[in-house]
Amino acid sequence: MKILVIGASGQVGFELCRQLADTKHEVTSTVMKPEEGSSHLALDLGKIADVSAMILKVKPDVVINAAAYTAVDKAESEQELAMLVNADAVKAMAVAVKELGSTLIHYSTDYVFDGSGSEPRSEDAQTAPVNFYGKSKLDGEEYIRQSDCQHVIFRTSWVYGFHGHNFVKTMLRVGADRKELSVVSDQVGSPTSAKQIAECSIAAANCLDSDGDNVSKYVGTYHLTGSGFTNWADFAKEIFSLGSGFDEKVRGVTVKPIPSSDYPTPAKRPFNSRLDCSRLEKTFGVELDSWQSQLKGVVQEIYSN
Repeated sequence: MKILVIGASGQVGFELCRQLADTKHEVTSTVMKPEEGSSHLALDLGKIADVSAMILKVKPDVVINAAAYTAVDKAESEQELAMLVNADAVKAMAVAVKELGSTLIHYSTDYVFDGSGSEPRSEDAQTAPVNFYGKSKLDGEEYIRQSDCQHVIFRTSWVYGFHGHNFVKTMLRVGADRKELSVVSDQVGSPTSAKQIAECSIAAANCLDSDGDNVSKYVGTYHLTGSGFTNWADFAKEIFSLGSGFDEKVRGVTVKPIPSSDYPTPAKRPFNSRLDCSRLEKTFGVELDSWQSQLKGVVQEIYSN
């Protein structure tokens, strides 16, 4: 199967390329600015015509879009750029995929919801973004559906990994210099490793490949997060608990739980990011690891490298 990975330099894109390297799939990958000697192709999602041209040139069976504008707070002031990358470029992908008769795997977010209540949301729950980043991601989802291309949309949350910038690496870096950190405790969700997202995405791609005559039964939106729920403060405590086994500098770090009102941000955050992932597990036959188990593996890899 020919797979095109768009956004190979991001957290999920990096894991996708690493895991796909051990498969028989023919993989082409893109980044915005390839380093000298890199095997990645150059693709700027801000240039919509180039997005379509790349897909039509490669002619992949599956396009996995792991690229996005993810600066949640900056999106409030950079709305045009956020919409260009998260919606307009995605629309171009969907149209090109439809023309080829291929399938698009795309990543969205729990931020398409308003974060009210305390129950996990299903894929069919009412969407109502509370910030512009969430709006841009929801518009991208809608463009995919409107295109009528074959697609799998994975909504995920609180993503982190060995590669790239994320909450886990920030906590370990800051905790090495400070013995007390204040972290919000009234936002609840599921930390999700890029490794788990990549594993589920490849499992989905394999289903599409092996059941090519029945791709339509896989088309739709799925929730993909770590199993179980926590808040940011308790997440941070677990990070330091695991990190202390590798680095004495983060031993004894105290996490002070605070309300979101004590840590104002330009973009409002949802308080409830719980997602129901049962549809994903049932359809693709995957079992999601607990967020604690995923975190343990990533922290171990961070320090071993």
